[in-house]
Amino acid sequence: MPSTRDIRRRIKSVKNTAQITKAMQLVAAAKMKKAQDQASNGRAYAEMLNKVLVNLKEQAEEGIHPFFSEGKGDKTLVLLIASDKGLCGALNTNLFKKLITTQIEGHVDYVTIGKKAVQAINRLRRNLLADFPIKDPAKFAEVRAVGRFVQDKFRTGEYKKVLVVFNNFINTVTIVPTVEQLLPVNPVTLGGKRDFGHLIETPAATASSEYTFEPSAAVVFETVLPQYVNDTVYQMVLESRASEHSSRMVAMKNATDNAKQMIKDLSLEYNKLRQAAITNELLEITTAKMALE
Repeated sequence: MPSTRDIRRRIKSVKNTAQITKAMQLVAAAKMKKAQDQASNGRAYAEMLNKVLVNLKEQAEEGIHPFFSEGKGDKTLVLLIASDKGLCGALNTNLFKKLITTQIEGHVDYVTIGKKAVQAINRLRRNLLADFPIKDPAKFAEVRAVGRFVQDKFRTGEYKKVLVVFNNFINTVTIVPTVEQLLPVNPVTLGGKRDFGHLIETPAATASSEYTFEPSAAVVFETVLPQYVNDTVYQMVLESRASEHSSRMVAMKNATDNAKQMIKDLSLEYNKLRQAAITNELLEITTAKMALE
């Protein structure tokens, strides 16, 4: 049985841990808010870009851009987006389980964002083509390099399609590991309103008369569609970052709550031991007094 001194030491240690987890919880909450704001601020731009693309698709000839058709090769390129740091619960574990359980035909090459993604690919002994370190908060200029890389790889025709595996942020307590096809662009979902990774159907009427494309829709398509791909990757990175900070905040909050509960339990045990020690001392005094009488 531990002594009162041992319990006091444990209480002090747990209190120190609780202070650390509480501080990490507050930092994660602040970063989560910033990440959510970033994703929210990009919606207006993404919505307008989608609207332009729908009009371009209506006016341009079918099959005008190679991004609408599968590559001639039988390989698949997978972009895996994970966190740089741990202490975020089962976020990365669930993401990697989703990757492993997803059936992907043919040879698969990987591109990663995040240190945990690199570690997972190396641990699984998969073929890693490139890793892109993205700072926090994520900047579009950095993510654009990732978009250009996967587009260049797809243009070679070596890859049949490009998939993205990322954490889809729904709310603070709901995060869904998601596999989404980036290339070729699906004409059915093109123009869908993107809201944290979910495609919400928009009205079919897109008022094509609002736009006049010069010199032609085909030329504009050559510029806008790659931009759409870059923006999609950027949005997925933002969702992953929001998921990371949200999971870390929840994990640190749970750790803080558990530490507080442990302190209560240890304090109760400490008081019981003190009470027992006092009772024993009183019994000894009483017994000694009775013996003297």
